[in-house]
Amino acid sequence: MHSEIDTYKNQGFGARLEPRAPYGLLLIDFVNGFADPAVFGGGNISSAIANSVPLLMEARNRNWPVAHTRIVFSDSGADNNVFTLKVPGMLSLKENDSRSAIVAELAPLDNELVVRKQVPSAFFGTSLAAWLTQRGVKTLVIAGCVTSGCVRASVVDAMSLGFRPLVISDCVGDRALQPHEANLFDIEQKYAAVVTRDEALAMTAS
Repeated sequence: MHSEIDTYKNQGFGARLEPRAPYGLLLIDFVNGFADPAVFGGGNISSAIANSVPLLMEARNRNWPVAHTRIVFSDSGADNNVFTLKVPGMLSLKENDSRSAIVAELAPLDNELVVRKQVPSAFFGTSLAAWLTQRGVKTLVIAGCVTSGCVRASVVDAMSLGFRPLVISDCVGDRALQPHEANLFDIEQKYAAVVTRDEALAMTAS
């Protein structure tokens, strides 16, 4: 698919990253606003949401720690930042705005962590890393949107913090397919293992 793959191989990128138990699941920004093509959605995000429903169900069956993220700004907008200078519409994602609510089919259970954030990474300025560490997570299974933004930022931070990211290729989505594909390629070469949902569930079954 990528004519540059030989360059990456020759330079030592793309080594295999084996998953190790215990596992956790992170669902990034699967909220109504990102599910709606008229707001922040489009591309393959709707299929990523649909494919993540069985993933979440299996994670719960296996008693994995599960965390969800939402982008949430204060009602006053006092926590605006550089991210909102680039994407002013993000300030519309308030606590009680339906666009910032997690989609119904992936709604969190009471024992699942919901991370509220104001930047792309699920880890920056949040308690997520400590929460996962307390539960012994070594491999973090990652689904969500968008691949080129909040997913990528969270994968890089997960790797930087010592977790093994396992990105589920058919459970992450973007509003445009070229950024989605390019970022999955780059993530696999540098930061994470990238596999399909069914491959991931088979790899992590034991």
